[in-house]
Order: sequence, then structure tokens, then C-alpha cells
Amino acid sequence: MRQIVLDTETTGLDPVNHRIIEIGCVELERRRLTGRHYHQYTNPRRDIDEAAQEVHGISNDFLADKPEFAAVADEFLTFVKGAELLIHNAPFDVGFLNAELARLGAEYGRMEDYCTVTDTLGMARRKHPGQRNSLDALCKRYGVDNSQRELHGALLDAEILADVYLLLSGGQTDLSLAADETSEHREQSHHQGLSREGLVLSVVQPSVEELAAHESLLSHINKISGERCLWLQGNTPGSVAVSTVLPTDDQDDEDDEEELAGELV
Repeated sequence: MRQIVLDTETTGLDPVNHRIIEIGCVELERRRLTGRHYHQYTNPRRDIDEAAQEVHGISNDFLADKPEFAAVADEFLTFVKGAELLIHNAPFDVGFLNAELARLGAEYGRMEDYCTVTDTLGMARRKHPGQRNSLDALCKRYGVDNSQRELHGALLDAEILADVYLLLSGGQTDLSLAADETSEHREQSHHQGLSREGLVLSVVQPSVEELAAHESLLSHINKISGERCLWLQGNTPGSVAVSTVLPTDDQDDEDDEEELAGELV
């Protein structure tokens, strides 16, 4: 299944009055990074709140020559269309994206018209109730390197979230194609090993001497177990049957039978 790990940076916290200034996406297929990504800065045509700039470090001057969201909307929607979006605190990012689409006109619809959305923050809260589940906290919990995350950045955060998601949702951390191919080969070999087509089983019959030795051992077991040997109940010489009646041995008898069973192995 195609999945897109997505993050945004904004001028503030209110999608009605604030705007998106950065979008970062990385693509997963079959739980493996494909190397494809989408990254775009956008000019919000408004000032960035000071508190927001302290979080992501993006300035108005840096965005002055960047395109507006309207100029890149079609390219962005083409990249994410049909995928499952994986977003940490999805209501925030989706709320901003839907607000941007609404400014373009009703024909653009909503993000939910293009993609399904999974909130990885909700996943983390269900798996780790009562604990901190910020992206930084999850990196620490799962041992994901976020040493380069001095400031928030949409593409970097999407890449980090991809690693966290794979651990959060199933423990896979090896993203190499070779690992996938090895896994497929093992799975194929496993199924081939279970196939019975063309299977020929060799049946080895015991000799007279082996049968006599077996009977002698059963007689010995029967003697020390107080004539309650399961293998001899209702048996005729030369045959072995297992009784479904459970014995009521005391601990000493159980220890003796366990020791004999060990000798038989």
C-alpha cells in the first residue's frame, strides 16, 4: 500500500487566519522508503508569528521569492492522491491544508477527497497511554536519531516520522530493498516447504530385535509405575497405543516417569 508521511510548517496556529509556509512528504510502499519525496516552501503573503518562527526558524525574507500555495496545489495533490497520509497530530495539518484548498474554490474539495488520513499521534496514545507522545518523545523511546532536529522542518520531520511510524506500527526498521527481497524469498521457500505435492515419505519397519527391546522397556516402565503404564493399557504384544486416561501419579512417580522419558529421547 502506498503511504505518504506528511508534515507542514505554518505562520501560526489558526488555519483561518494563518497560512502554510512549508510542506514535506516522503513516500512509503510496502513499508519501505522509495526515495520519492515532495518538498515545497510557499509564500503566505502575511507575516509569520514570532512564536511560530522560534519553532521552525523560517523567516518572511526567506519566503519572499517562493510561490504561493495556489501555484503548487495541483502538483502537491497529484503527489499525494490515492495514498494513505501518515501525520503526527493530523487534525492540525489537515485543517491547514483544507483551509488552503477552500481558498482556491469549492472544486478543490478537501484532503479527505484525495487521501485517507491516519493520525500517528492517536496511534502512539493508544499504544503508550499516559506517556508523552510528541515526535521527540517517540524518537527517544524508539531510539530514532533526531540529533539534526534543532528546529522543526517539514521534510526532516516527515523523514523522522517515517522511521518512528515503522517502529510504532510493527517494529520494522530495515528499509532496504535487499531485505525485502530476502524476506520474500524466505516466505516463498516456507510455503514451498509446506507443500505436499510430490512428497514421498519413507516408512521404516522395526526389526524383531527392536520390537523385543521395546516390549522389555515398556514392561520395566509398567513395573515401576505400579502397572499403570499408559502404553500397555489394552495393548497386545508388538503394538503401541496411547490411552486418553490421565494418571493420578504422586510426585515421586511423575519424577520417575520423567526420568525414564528423558532416557528415551
